[in-house]
Amino acid sequence: MDVFIIGGFLGSGKTTMLLDLAKVYTGKGLKTAIIVNESGEVGVDGATIKAEGYSATELPEGCICCTLVGTLQATLRNIKRDLDPDVLIIEPTGLALPHKVKQFVHNAMIDEDSCSIIGLADVERFDTLLEKKEAFYKMQMSGSDLILINKMDLAKPGQIEHIKAWFEQNFPGKPVQEVSAKTGENMDKLYDFTLSKRPRDRSS
Repeated sequence: MDVFIIGGFLGSGKTTMLLDLAKVYTGKGLKTAIIVNESGEVGVDGATIKAEGYSATELPEGCICCTLVGTLQATLRNIKRDLDPDVLIIEPTGLALPHKVKQFVHNAMIDEDSCSIIGLADVERFDTLLEKKEAFYKMQMSGSDLILINKMDLAKPGQIEHIKAWFEQNFPGKPVQEVSAKTGENMDKLYDFTLSKRPRDRSS
């Protein structure tokens, strides 16, 4: 089972990204399960996700980094035992630290094949977020294996370059790609990254 954690601040587009990624995997015939720790800015809940054809588990209010650690680990073990999916996508609350979630995944001892973090940056609110919560934002992005600058379709001239420069300064060498989950632009970069994590896809 390959695990993907989609991290990012509130409203960065995590739920839209989650659904797009899930569609790619189910389209390849892979059993996909989802854990959601917040309803998301588009109002997607467990029932709606299930209606899309995915196995979804909603965690109650609270953060899976702290108050819901035990609940998360029990949920992980139940999903592994009952569903044994090929892929598990986790959407933590926007106030969670994804690298902590990754550690809890390992601690749950579900024998995952890989566990990767996809960090989302919001073009529209990037500077405001840095102004108010830069230290927290650095911690939230620190464990990302891939950083996506989302909502590129709304970017003003120079914004993408400005955000990329900030990430290069603070996380040199970390892959950063601008995308738009809404329009689909550059989303193939995300799909290529996630599919490369699957041993059977690499060998095919």
